[in-house]
Amino acid sequence: MIFLTIGTHEPFDRLVQAVDEWTSDKGQGHEVVAQVVSPVSDAYIPKNFEITPHLSPRDYEALILQADLIVSHAGIGSILTAFTHGKPIVIMPRRGHLRETRNDHQYTTMKNLKKRPGLFIAEDETKFADVVEAALSESHRDGQPQLQSVANPEFTDALRRFILSSK
Repeated sequence: MIFLTIGTHEPFDRLVQAVDEWTSDKGQGHEVVAQVVSPVSDAYIPKNFEITPHLSPRDYEALILQADLIVSHAGIGSILTAFTHGKPIVIMPRRGHLRETRNDHQYTTMKNLKKRPGLFIAEDETKFADVVEAALSESHRDGQPQLQSVANPEFTDALRRFILSSK
């Protein structure tokens, strides 16, 4: 199952449409579950999967756990959730100049995380289908690296020593 999440604040028609077109063209046979904010009157409505405007935290977590692949905007919360659960994630950043967000912070996030294992980047909708195909073929390998839910003890010990030694 592919879980599409675009966050809870703003629509992201470019990504929803890219997923819909991929599903119609190459993604037949893949179930897509989508958490997409309530559409505005002129929003893109997908033809190949249903959207849910709001999920409870419990339902969201359940879908993350079930997903073979997560597709998302380049929001750090979605990225960290995927990393925490060892799930591969395809991201496409919202762009400020397209008025999808207030600035290019998602583009900056994408650039800074681009070498992270399990993270697949579609800089725009023209690259989306190829990136999803690459992510799906790689996701069948042994699990993705997971972030630990707590910091490494070596780090916390060093931080503790530093704090206690400071006056």
